[in-house]
Amino acid sequence: MKFLMICSYLPSALNFRGKLLEAIHAQGYEIHVFAPDLTDFPDELKQLQQLGYQVHGIPMQRAGTNPLADLKLLQTLYQMIRQIQPDMVLSYTIKPVIYGTLAAWLARVPQRFALITGLGYAFQNIESGKRSFFQKLVHGLYAQALKHAHKVFFQNPDDLKLFQQMHLLDSSKPTVVVNGSGVNVQDFELMPLPLNEDGQVKASFLLIARLLGDKGVREYAEAARIVKAQYPETEFHLVGWIDDNPSAISQAELDRWVADHTLKFWGKLSDVRPAIAASSVYVLPSYREGTPRTVLEAMAMGRAIITTDAPGCRETVSNGVNGYLVAVKSVEDLVQSMQYFIEDPQLIAYMGQRSREMALNKYDVHQVNRHMLTEMQIIAKP
Repeated sequence: MKFLMICSYLPSALNFRGKLLEAIHAQGYEIHVFAPDLTDFPDELKQLQQLGYQVHGIPMQRAGTNPLADLKLLQTLYQMIRQIQPDMVLSYTIKPVIYGTLAAWLARVPQRFALITGLGYAFQNIESGKRSFFQKLVHGLYAQALKHAHKVFFQNPDDLKLFQQMHLLDSSKPTVVVNGSGVNVQDFELMPLPLNEDGQVKASFLLIARLLGDKGVREYAEAARIVKAQYPETEFHLVGWIDDNPSAISQAELDRWVADHTLKFWGKLSDVRPAIAASSVYVLPSYREGTPRTVLEAMAMGRAIITTDAPGCRETVSNGVNGYLVAVKSVEDLVQSMQYFIEDPQLIAYMGQRSREMALNKYDVHQVNRHMLTEMQIIAKP
């Protein structure tokens, strides 16, 4: 039996789907992975190959909508799938879901699954009722591709509801909501909180994200500036990088935040655990997510959470129990929630412990993967 996973970014196959592939491989499946730009990620490529997986390069442009390039991608995917003849295909992120699912259908793969991990730029500001030509194109392609999936996985109920409301999914299409990508609670262990010179828990905040406007990076920086004016000893950490996404912040903005000591910038980290360990409260003011992996990692390490009452984010916080939910784009709410922790540091330890419990009970990667394997009928229902 052969299992094929199609993705748009090779490191994610290891970092976000590694345990899922491991679980499928353990069931006797031969694993194949399609991804673009393999030469850019020699370490991840080597690790996947050492696990016994076969990794194949595909001509996918992660950004852009060049019709000729996308047609070439569809044709190449079809030819490669015909050659490998997998029994099962799982695709995630926009282009793999669209072109991977269509190619798998054309190649008559017996079982075709799509995983919607988040909506991203193609679904920004659609609540206004006005969609750009690009958005209409992507939504139409989604609808065509998902017709040919046997089952569609979502990482939060809001995304599923939106796809149904926009008629991107037929009402009869089997769908499943899973608890994100899960988190390996053995790798992300409970860690002691940082202390100040008096031996008390230190209020220290952290955001890990691609440096995009819709991740709430600007709101985080502005809240940090306001809070530091009142509590100058408070630390605000930022981990991430600027990419070519249309909503990316500018290098000048980042440089300004660092120069005026608003934020301590760690850059892009391959291992985020030291940054989480150095902080006591994790903040993600995102406008929308699938289920944010960084929040789950911080929860597993025993950190209180501040995040938005937005799709994908709201599921990770029981408001007032393991953290606080704030309104999207509200700097005022962020500042107020941060002040709660600064003025009552005991909340940090209490809510951090509740986060760890939630990670263990709801988001353990092995539980999430068992759910997916059951729904794909790779293992029997218990």
